[in-house]
Formats: sequence, C-alpha cells, structure tokens
Amino acid sequence: MGTEFLNLKEPEEVKNILNSLVIDNAAEKVELTKSFGRILAENIYSTMDLPPFDRVAMDGYAVRAENIFGASEDEPKALEMIDVVRAGDNPLKSVENDTCIEVGTGAPAPPLADAVVMVEFTERSGNEILIYQGVAPGENIVKKGSDLKKDILILKKATILTPDKIGVLSAMGIKEVLVYFKPKVGIISTGNEIVAPGREINPGEIYDVNSQTVAATILACGCLPTGVLIVKDDFQSLKNAINSLMDSDIIITSGGTSAGAGDVLRAVVEDMGEILVHGIAIKPGKPTLIGRIDNKTIIGLPGYPVAALLILETFVVPFLRRNLGLAFEEDGYDTIQIEISRRFHTSRGRTHNLLVKVKNGFAIPILKDSGAITALAEADGYIEIPKNTEIIEKGTLVDVKLFRQRFTLF
Repeated sequence: MGTEFLNLKEPEEVKNILNSLVIDNAAEKVELTKSFGRILAENIYSTMDLPPFDRVAMDGYAVRAENIFGASEDEPKALEMIDVVRAGDNPLKSVENDTCIEVGTGAPAPPLADAVVMVEFTERSGNEILIYQGVAPGENIVKKGSDLKKDILILKKATILTPDKIGVLSAMGIKEVLVYFKPKVGIISTGNEIVAPGREINPGEIYDVNSQTVAATILACGCLPTGVLIVKDDFQSLKNAINSLMDSDIIITSGGTSAGAGDVLRAVVEDMGEILVHGIAIKPGKPTLIGRIDNKTIIGLPGYPVAALLILETFVVPFLRRNLGLAFEEDGYDTIQIEISRRFHTSRGRTHNLLVKVKNGFAIPILKDSGAITALAEADGYIEIPKNTEIIEKGTLVDVKLFRQRFTLF
C-alpha cells in the first residue's frame, strides 16, 4: 500500500462522481398506517370528489333560501320540519316549499335544499320552526367536489409522506401506497483504539462516536442502518467485515482512510474492487475514500468525528437523497446570513468548512480541531469558505448552513 493520497479531487468533481452512482431503489406496497416518513414511488390521483356529496357545514335547518327571504327578529318565517338528517344518514325526503329538515354538521344536504339556517337563528315549537334570519343560496353548504375533483394529481412521486399527506390519502380511501424501499446502509467504524459504548475502556482506548453519528444521519435521510460493526485496523478483519455487509445497498466506514502505514481501507478496496476517489481538496475531510465493490458503493469517512460529520453533510446526504428520488440542491439547507463574530484565517488551496455556533445574531467560529468531540455538541452549522479565501474579516456577512436541515426525514 502506498503512503500518499491518490490525486486530490475538487469537491464538485467528487459530487459529480457520486451523482453518477446509483443505488438500485425498488419499490414496495405498504399499509397507509405504516407509511409515515416513506417516499412515494408513484403519482397519486384523487379517486373521488371531496366532499363526495353536498355537505352541511353547520347544525341547523336545511331550507330553500327563497322561502325565508326577509326573515327577521320582528318578522320570523315559519316552516314545517319534515325530517331529521345526521352525519352518515342518507336523506330520503326533499325540502319542498315552506318546509325544512333538521340537519347536523357533516350531514348530506337533503334534495332541493340550497342553504342551511344556523340553529342559533331559529326557534322550535313542535314541528314548527321559526326562522329569524334569512340566508343566501349556498350558505352553510359545502358543494360536492369543492375541495377536490376526481382524477386530479394530489401527490407527486418522491413526496415524503408526512401526517398531512397521509391524511389526504386516507380521505381518498387509500389503504396501501407504493413507496421506495429504504436503502440499507452497512456501517463500520475502524480503529484499534475504538470500543463500543457500554463497555469498560482500558488505557489508550476511546468510545466509538462515528457509528452512532452515521447511523442517526442515515435514519434522517430515510435509509436503514444495518450491521453496525467495530473492527480493528487489520486488512483481513476489515475485509471480512465488508464481506459480511455486502447485502447492504451501500457501505460507509470511518477511519482507515489516511495515507499512514496503519490505515488499510485503501488496500482492502483495491483488493476487492476499485477506488474512485482517495482524497478531497477540502478541510476537514481530506482523507475521504469512495470506491465500488461488486457494483456497490463504499464510502470511507475520515476517523475524526467532525470531519466525518461534515463529509456526511456535504457529500453523503445529497447522494442518498438523490437516490431516494428527492431533490437536494446546494441551497437545500436551512441557511441564514449573519455576521461572523471575529476575524478568521484559513489556509488557501482547499475548501474549508468551518463549524460555527449561532449566538446573539453572530456566527461564532468553533476553533477546535476535527477530533474534538465538544465541537459536535457546540456547532449549530457550518460556513463553506472558498479555497482561494485567506481571511474573513470580523463583521463579514456569511451564509451559515444549519445542521437541523438533515432532520427532514424520519
């Protein structure tokens, strides 16, 4: 294995490479009750008019508006009540001249009725109803199809099914929907010093951070993390771990991507498949690897948690969302423009993603290295600094991409 990176690639070139890779994303039918957070794999058209009948909007009396024209407190109009219709009933009688039918909210409007008088403006004595206020034709009746007509496109393919969307489908009487499978993502953390949370650690060991960060991000993208493994920096151990996850749609590792003698991912991928990217002109995150093994994509993240998170945000999340059929533009993040709180020096030659905390209307740079765990807890987002920028002066307006954007799926 060599001790140098392959040719560093610019971020845009890496994004183009990822855009050319495809996850085989088939579809499945799921019950509507289990569809929350899933992504539609087809267009949905309305199956009926909504409401499916002329529907009463208020408790009161269904009338012919012309029969009570001019009704007032001083000169009420008297009508004969001939029936009662509640929500769920099928009205059998029509409203004839000088008659009315008592109706409840949500009930079908009786035949020949063209308005409903609210019960508050009436008085009942036996079957005689005194009307104290006139109504206009159509008042308090919701017409059939006024909300939605049959055969109208209501939800487009690639829509995320949120509670409001599920409610629309339920209103159509739809029981099952065609959604994309959740891509399965195998996750591996590498390092001789890495220990799973919950175990007692020995001197020189640290708890694994990246597998949990990656798994949570994968879930937020609408994918399914599977087979979270921790393995040593050993060629055969890593190769065995990758082989055990080959039923996944994509494999994401962290650690083992640098050019040092102890890092083995490059050698394993070269042995099993091909390397597409080894090294990105970006800070932090330079030692990122992208390869293909048996037509499956493998992405090797840096071992430092901050670098791993930022590569996830800037490259992996857009890749996964596009493969789920979701649009993801560079401005797809929640972005705010505010002043930077201090002068900041950056090195030229690489795009620099700077973690910041947003406080009191300022973007405050987090000046910790990419291995600092507390930087993850403090950061609200990051600033993307172009590679040819050396200094950002205090008070300069900067665009902060907020991390909460990644919680758009469930």
